[in-house]
Amino acid sequence: MKFLKYNLFLLRKLPAAYFCGARMRSLDSDQCEIKITLNWFNKNPFKSMFWAAQGMAAELTTGLMITDKIKKSGYDISMLLISNSSNYFKKATGTIIFNCSQGNKIDDMIEKLINLKTPQKIVLSSTGINRQNVTVSKFTFEWSLKIREK
Repeated sequence: MKFLKYNLFLLRKLPAAYFCGARMRSLDSDQCEIKITLNWFNKNPFKSMFWAAQGMAAELTTGLMITDKIKKSGYDISMLLISNSSNYFKKATGTIIFNCSQGNKIDDMIEKLINLKTPQKIVLSSTGINRQNVTVSKFTFEWSLKIREK
């Protein structure tokens, strides 16, 4: 049910990611995985996946995990992506699984945010692996979080 809820969220709030084929594969307290398969919407002229489609899937692994943890905290917290970078190692063809497994780092940052009541920044990474278990790309995202004033 959780997967359906998040995938419908994509369709409603992030239609570009949905139509590019980004789909949640797993989400728990430690990690998030997003699957994206090469298709007509996300291809480039070189018969591989456009870098921006990979970026959307990678960003979702970090953003959905932060969003889930914010909701569980019970606090009204805003989040903003403030920077990103990427490296590419192999053509992205077929199905790529992006994974961010830094849930503990997010927990620590949210705890610090709540205790100090000052904006906090966190840098998270997401790695894309193909079916042959080869890394095709790695993305790094810097997020800023703060408690909303009432």
